[in-house]
Amino acid sequence: MDLFAIAAAAPATGPLVPAMHAADRFVAVPISILFWVIIAVVIGISIQRTNQTLDERSVPLMGVMAAFIFAAQMFNFQVAGGTSGHLLGGVLAAILLGPWAATLVMASVIGVQGLLFSDGGLVVMGANIFNMGVIGTLGGYALYRGLCELFGGEDRARIPASAIAGWASVVAASISMSLMLIASGTSPVEVVLPAMVGTHVFIGIGEALITAAALAFIQTTRPDLLNLRPDRAAKLAAAAPVAAPAPA
Repeated sequence: MDLFAIAAAAPATGPLVPAMHAADRFVAVPISILFWVIIAVVIGISIQRTNQTLDERSVPLMGVMAAFIFAAQMFNFQVAGGTSGHLLGGVLAAILLGPWAATLVMASVIGVQGLLFSDGGLVVMGANIFNMGVIGTLGGYALYRGLCELFGGEDRARIPASAIAGWASVVAASISMSLMLIASGTSPVEVVLPAMVGTHVFIGIGEALITAAALAFIQTTRPDLLNLRPDRAAKLAAAAPVAAPAPA
């Protein structure tokens, strides 16, 4: 979604206008460094887990998902108050690839946006990746799996669970960015929380609809892609009948 900070032209003490990824001056340098360290650890774990669990057939899908999310984020939809939103994509990527591979995809997309298009600051990039690539992906996927269990299994609950998780991932990420801005002294809590969270509650609806629609389309046209996620592939392999040994 259209995450996460304040319009560059707005003074720190003036009205808050939720805009694209955070710019450097809105998050204190010590906080930015802290989240760079956190992201370095998370990416290291993600690489290790992805190498251990991801099927080779899923590697091309990682590239396709990164390209799709990058392109889809270029298309904005208008939200009340002059703000706009776009696909975040973390929950969608995690459902197809698994949470660790999806985190790498999101980190790559956010990194390219920051480096090539100045979409968010470089110093604060770790915080942006944390919000969209960790909270929006790992957190959103954890909620998705919990909702699938609650609603009777993934095959039955995939679409509604993905919609709820997509919406919640956007709202949770906006809360996280709000807390960073508050801790940085950029804006007081009574100003930043209503501005950020209030706007992203509506932006999250677009995320929910796009995520659910994409999965419904894949479920209809390419259901095999839903079984490439490591845990799904392992479950199918365990359920496959074992061939009887040939007679001597």
